[in-house]
Amino acid sequence: MSLPAVRLPSFVALSLSVALAALTAGCMSSSEPRLSASAASMAAENVGARVMPVFIASTRREGASAPGESMADGGAHYALSMVSIPPGHRPGAIEEPSFGKPDPKKHFAVLGGHGLEPQEFRLQLSTYLSGRIGSNRDILLYVHGFNTSLDEARFRVAQLVNDGKFGGVAVLFTWPSESNLFSYVSDKESATASRDALQKLMRDLSQVEGVGRVHVLAHSMGSWLAMEALRENSIAGARNLGGRLGDVMLAAPDIDLNVFRQQMSRLSGANVSIFVSANDRALNLSSRLAGARPRVGAMDPRNAREREELARLGVKVYDLSNTSAGFIGHSLYGDVPAVVRTIGAQLGAAREDSGVTAMIDATSRLPSDMNAPPAQTQPVLAPMN
Repeated sequence: MSLPAVRLPSFVALSLSVALAALTAGCMSSSEPRLSASAASMAAENVGARVMPVFIASTRREGASAPGESMADGGAHYALSMVSIPPGHRPGAIEEPSFGKPDPKKHFAVLGGHGLEPQEFRLQLSTYLSGRIGSNRDILLYVHGFNTSLDEARFRVAQLVNDGKFGGVAVLFTWPSESNLFSYVSDKESATASRDALQKLMRDLSQVEGVGRVHVLAHSMGSWLAMEALRENSIAGARNLGGRLGDVMLAAPDIDLNVFRQQMSRLSGANVSIFVSANDRALNLSSRLAGARPRVGAMDPRNAREREELARLGVKVYDLSNTSAGFIGHSLYGDVPAVVRTIGAQLGAAREDSGVTAMIDATSRLPSDMNAPPAQTQPVLAPMN
């Protein structure tokens, strides 16, 4: 159910539409326009778009002159962004303009947002979870990969939540990638410097009042970062985040096979899935840069030796080698609708606490249209045996 329709005079509607385009911003900062959830919902409804709240924890330095600069103390700052999804959105796509500012009627856009103090970040998450049942009480923590800007990351997580029909709340962890194809080494250094902040975020999310499970979806180099943070938590005595750790899904993980074995040894019992493709050109290049050391995401389950290696890891494997989307084939997890639906179905699968309701503050519920539809319960793709 959505908010009641509000009929506006034509000149007001036109002004609002123009204002929406002007509000879109390329970075998260104190200057980003503040827009409440209800105001964003009304603004999006005026153009037929859907608004998606995305909570953000970032180790990118605010006001940095270069895109790859990180927080001086290695910590994170927090924000809430309102991302709109255009009415004509096609599953698997992120509609963006070829040039100029996005038009919310046609493109993904940032309607506004504002910074949050750490305590406020947790309280706002609790409010968004209030009144939800079962898997809709879950948090999806998304960690982007190499060569990814803030806007690309928050548009991607909004698209994944929308197309996968995930019913919970989205949280983006964004680290200071330089968004440059030639900055692989410096991006790896930035990811390394962000491990402690991600470890703390995972622990904090698991302690948010009313939360069901904390799922982790990470892509490419972000998979290495996510596994390192999970490994650190395990060493610190929080292997399953106090029983709150849900699915760990690694898309095209840019992780050395031997490193991944060590990471998995610390996560005994965790529900880890990997999406692999032997045709991933980006990971094949990464392997060459690493001295021909195999990357987990580029392993070929059709090869008997590599299939045995994967079996020993104790993970669920989805083979996307026969799936095509683009020349590089590194973002199949988000670009192919069937794969996105599979991710959503796995995250929304029934479990023991499906009847539990999060009731934090019955007077602080969200507008009804902020509750995403329930996730599918049948996967489209079947994991390997």
